[in-house]
Amino acid sequence: MEDWKQKLSRLTRDPRTFVKWVFFSCVIGVVCGLVGTAFHFAIQLATQARGAHPWLLWLLPAAGVAIVLLYRVCGLERDQGTNFVLIAVRENAPMRLRTAPLIFLATVLTHLTGGSSGREGAALQLGGSISSKLGTWMRLDEKDHRTITMCGMSAAFAALFGTPLAAAVFSMEVVSVGVMYYAALVPCVLSALIGTGVAQWFGVPPTAFTLAGVPEFMPLPLLRTAVLGVLFALLSILFCRMMHVAPKLYARLFPNPVLRAAAGGALVVALTYVIWLWAPGTYDYNGAGADVIARAVSGQARPEAFALKLLFTALTLGAGFKGGEIVPVFFCGATLGCAAAPLVGLDASFGAGLGMVSVFCGVTNCPMTSFLLAMELFGGVGMPFFALCGAVTYMLSGYGSLYTEQKIIYSKLRPEFIDKKAE
Repeated sequence: MEDWKQKLSRLTRDPRTFVKWVFFSCVIGVVCGLVGTAFHFAIQLATQARGAHPWLLWLLPAAGVAIVLLYRVCGLERDQGTNFVLIAVRENAPMRLRTAPLIFLATVLTHLTGGSSGREGAALQLGGSISSKLGTWMRLDEKDHRTITMCGMSAAFAALFGTPLAAAVFSMEVVSVGVMYYAALVPCVLSALIGTGVAQWFGVPPTAFTLAGVPEFMPLPLLRTAVLGVLFALLSILFCRMMHVAPKLYARLFPNPVLRAAAGGALVVALTYVIWLWAPGTYDYNGAGADVIARAVSGQARPEAFALKLLFTALTLGAGFKGGEIVPVFFCGATLGCAAAPLVGLDASFGAGLGMVSVFCGVTNCPMTSFLLAMELFGGVGMPFFALCGAVTYMLSGYGSLYTEQKIIYSKLRPEFIDKKAE
């Protein structure tokens, strides 16, 4: 009799849970999709304004000061950025709603004045803070609150990039390496799909590229791809190290956060004009650099571009400017892959695609997201090569991460439990 009652309870509970999450996911998908859409257009307008008025670059130090003071006034001077979103999911730590407008405005200011940053870190914070607050208003329990935070992350990320499958899995995979939050699968997928649909309804195009020179499935191209995977692992390690060292150096040289932001902005301005010595009039390393990524995928990239973008990004974000690291990661991976692929006998365009996805895998420790990202960005061509390159990069990139609050649950080298923070 007891077994029968338990089975009946489960049969009635599961449909209720499904309906509940369908409703919550629709709400989160629409709300975060709208916010993500507005954020996309704001970044687009800021980028266009900077292109039309290059003198805005001179305002970068002032923008840095404004960002620091704005966060100080709002009581978030010690804001941990995307790291706090990971803590919110893993430990159910509350996120403040004011995080959303702050990161929105600060990221737009960074892009408007020529700081080197991306958008995805802001998207995760936008979606996470909004959905977390909605979960509080809905009086969700601790476990459901974590799930709804992941829904917001998925919806906002998907709205910006138009990659719903990668966005959904990323939210479940990035928090704890080696453990997937499968209970959030339906909510995250549905939220991401709705977020993407809302963004596309307003005219936000999905991010997509066409690759050239995809080789046939043969042993030699696979070997060449694995060689590139080793190179991308080294870049992943370098990228993470630079992003962690830069803020420490800034803090040592400029203990005052306001002075730190002003000095960082001045350094980026100075470096921009140093670049003019051999490439007059170029602003390739300011902003996100989407145009350079597109050129790399078409087979054109300067061999030093990845190093310069890494330097610009470390100087910008280390000084306290806001944004994200993933688009700069795409930039570095695409330009290095474009330059290195011909050296091992692969097409430059194909190498750029491998670099984008593999370096992303190395710095986030998210291989499943990377495979889905390759499929959505490049239409599913050459997937065995993307899988091999990403796997090699993942294994050899060590335990570093863009996000210091990411937990490494299982070893990359052996099937053993290690449970430590990323380096």
